[in-house]
Amino acid sequence: MDSGIGLLAAAGAVRRLCPEADLVLSSDPDGMPWGPRSPRDVTERALVVARAAAQHRPDALIVACNTASVHALLTLRAELEPRLPVIGTVPAIKPAAAGGGPFAIWATPATTGSPYQRGLIHDFAASAEVTEVPCPGLADAVEHADEAAIDSAVAAAAALTPRDVRAVVLGCTHYELVAERIRTALGQRGLPAVVLHSSADAVAAQALRRIGARSVPAGLNGSVTVLLGGRESALPEPALAYAEGRLLAAVSQVH
Repeated sequence: MDSGIGLLAAAGAVRRLCPEADLVLSSDPDGMPWGPRSPRDVTERALVVARAAAQHRPDALIVACNTASVHALLTLRAELEPRLPVIGTVPAIKPAAAGGGPFAIWATPATTGSPYQRGLIHDFAASAEVTEVPCPGLADAVEHADEAAIDSAVAAAAALTPRDVRAVVLGCTHYELVAERIRTALGQRGLPAVVLHSSADAVAAQALRRIGARSVPAGLNGSVTVLLGGRESALPEPALAYAEGRLLAAVSQVH
């Protein structure tokens, strides 16, 4: 679940690790983006999206959204667990700090500087030089596959990223869909070999561990059911602009 197509990164990771898994993708296109909303509003909308997914009786629920994980994870777990394991998404600050050297965190303006993100920095990167980089408009541009807006938002964030950073944490699931464009923009600023840290693979692996699924390639691909505001639908057209969307669209179906 996510506000929008940011869930493609985690869904694609699950598909690569466990191709036979049946996937339900539940999002809130009418309410996207969630970032500017109040914590209470985010929690209410996340509950609606999660309940829609839960009606399909999944084995686990991945909250593939940093904003929802910040504001709604405890509420979602209180309602759905232990019957339905809920796996949140945390920015990959810990592995970035373990890599040594200064690093930056790209995130939505609402997340940048938040007590949640500052807490993660304190817990896992207290001795590191960390720069928090707000990325206004980037998630929305990715959601609509607006090429010009993506380039503009990425360039603006790259300009705010210090030249001495050795890694960048992608602190919004939408950003993972344009990781290569981010890498290119950083390279154009002369930043050598910047490592991008994302969360999708780790979140997918954790979800599969929670349900005891085999995280190895298998034979047939499982089904993909898409819920937009609780309504069964096809993947939205902008999703097809990304490799993860095209991968999932190949087996997408409505039950």
